Amino acid sequence: MMRVFNSGQSVFLSMDKKSSSPIGSFFRRLLGRDQAESADTVAAPLENGRQLIPEEVHQIPRRHLNDAAMKTAYHLLDEGYEGYLVGGCIRDLLLDKRPKDFDVATNATPEQAHELFRRSRLIGRRFKLLHVRWGRELIEVATFRASHDSQPTNNDGEHGRQNDSGLILRDNVYGTIEDDALRRDFTVNALYYCPKDHCVYDFANGYSDLQNRTLRMIGDPEARYREDPVRMLRAARFAAKLDFTIEPATEEPIARLAHLLDDIAPARLFDEALKIFQSGHGVESFHQFRKHNLMQQLFRQTVESLDNPGDDPVEALVLNALTNTDRRLQQGKSVTPAFLFAAFLWYPMVRRMAQLQREEGLPPVPAMHEAANQVIGEQIRQTAIPRRFSTPIREIWELQFRLPRRQGKRAERLLEHPRFRAAYDLLILRENSGEDLKGLGQWWTDYQAQNPQARNQMTREANKDEPQKRRRRRRRPNKKRTEQQPKQD
Repeated sequence: MMRVFNSGQSVFLSMDKKSSSPIGSFFRRLLGRDQAESADTVAAPLENGRQLIPEEVHQIPRRHLNDAAMKTAYHLLDEGYEGYLVGGCIRDLLLDKRPKDFDVATNATPEQAHELFRRSRLIGRRFKLLHVRWGRELIEVATFRASHDSQPTNNDGEHGRQNDSGLILRDNVYGTIEDDALRRDFTVNALYYCPKDHCVYDFANGYSDLQNRTLRMIGDPEARYREDPVRMLRAARFAAKLDFTIEPATEEPIARLAHLLDDIAPARLFDEALKIFQSGHGVESFHQFRKHNLMQQLFRQTVESLDNPGDDPVEALVLNALTNTDRRLQQGKSVTPAFLFAAFLWYPMVRRMAQLQREEGLPPVPAMHEAANQVIGEQIRQTAIPRRFSTPIREIWELQFRLPRRQGKRAERLLEHPRFRAAYDLLILRENSGEDLKGLGQWWTDYQAQNPQARNQMTREANKDEPQKRRRRRRRPNKKRTEQQPKQD
């Protein structure tokens, strides 16, 4: 079957897959190959500025659509509501990437949708959502949002709220799909996949921006950043992840408004930091964040060291840590935020430790522990690091000072430490970044590969090169003197 879409002066021709072969050949002969192929890239405009991109054009393979998300959308449709796959999952599919998460948008309120799904629960107050469970998969269902000056369509009378600077405090004003599209951040995220006709609906020219690899804010960029400053982080992250160019009007306010991120909860900034630097595009994200003055809002102490490196290879260590993380993610290996934070904050901690030794006369070990407490405490005020990560950070740092001490059985005991591998990796990165560690990294690399006899020999040879501490002899109490002391009543 052939469908014709009138697009002003041009006509868009589309063939169903079952009849594409004979009819497609006819039109290629009639129009010529170049004209036929260009026709395949035209989307048909619909009412209200909406564009429809048929399946023959967007070519999203149905097998790549998440079954749980499709079941969620179909169930909403069966119950008389609208249901679309929306946002990043559609953007990534159009870029031939495999999305990690699939989201669904609907005109049903969270409470109405909650009644339709047995295994579901409502979450959030600032932005109320529904989580629907299908086996091990979790699908997020969001109700269409509208601008805050619109009347809410929900029955609880709840409006959105903003503070004096424009920051959205609550966003539970519901509207239509057109309203929802214009409330989204970037045009490439305002694409909706309809399970009924398998078309993609575009309300903000996002399909064209996607083809041009352009990241463009919907609406006035400065006003949208003030509504939610985290959008600045998302802009830099998407530019790095997708290799997109940020459109000039979208890019200009970022460095100027970066300070607005100070109003964002530290716990939310920690989550954003993980998305940014543990996405597999950490190196490019770092460059984007430095360019737009956003790194300061997440790692203030690291930026101070980057801006005043002295003799320390600060940037080299940060980039090597990000390169290592990106490589592990590409290989399907696990990564932990503790290691990345330990690398980012290593030089701030070392400098604080030296300051405590110099100004307060603290011995090395107490100075290290106090410096770790101060640096991690200050970082938590920016990005709320959970205790399950802050404790390993301290252990990784502590091991940096224990790894050079290999006398006796210490090397074997260090090898059995649960944080040894992370500490060893940081040691190697420090050495590769330019620190002169006297070949310590290579020694530990060789030590791990040897049998017990060879390890003992390596330890004995290492002991010769290490300064031996004089062991203090304990003074034994004088028995006669003890006996002569008068008893206390």
